[in-house]
Amino acid sequence: MFEQFTVWAENLILDFSYFGIFLIGVISTSTIFLPLPFYTIIFFATSLGLNPAIVSFLSGFGSAIGELTGYGIGYGGRKVLKRKYKKYFSLGERWFKKNGFLTIVVFAVTPLPDDVVGIIGGICRYKIEKFFLASFIGKLILCTIITYSGYFIMPTILRLFVW
Repeated sequence: MFEQFTVWAENLILDFSYFGIFLIGVISTSTIFLPLPFYTIIFFATSLGLNPAIVSFLSGFGSAIGELTGYGIGYGGRKVLKRKYKKYFSLGERWFKKNGFLTIVVFAVTPLPDDVVGIIGGICRYKIEKFFLASFIGKLILCTIITYSGYFIMPTILRLFVW
C-alpha cells in the first residue's frame, strides 16, 4: 500500500506540481493513525525541480488542513467520550485549555501522535482557529526542516549513488 501511495504521489507531483504537494499533505494527514510516507515524498520533492520554500509552505498548510479530521472526530464524539471517561474529562479539559496551543505545536513538529491531540482538541471544544494555527506552525516547521534537508542532501546522495 505504501509503495502504491508513493508512486501515486510522485505522479501527482509530476502532473500537478505544487498543487500536488498540497493535496498529498491534506490526504496523508487526514488518515487517523495510518501513517503514509508523506515526509519521504517532500524530502525528495525538490529533486523533481520544485522550490523548497513553496514545497515547505504548501505541505505545511495542507498537513494542517488534514489534521482537522482528528479535531472533527473529537468534536463530534464529545458526548460519547465524555460519558465513558467522565472522571478524566474535566481534568484533561482544564489542562488542554491552559496548555493546548503549545501542546499542539509540539505534537505537530515532532513524530508524536498529533491525531490524538486533534481528537482531544475537538473533545475540549478548543477554538478551531487556534487549533489550526498551532497545527500550521508545527507542520510548517517540520515540513521546512524535511524539505530543506532533502534540498541540501539529495544532490550529495545522487552524486554518490548515481553513476
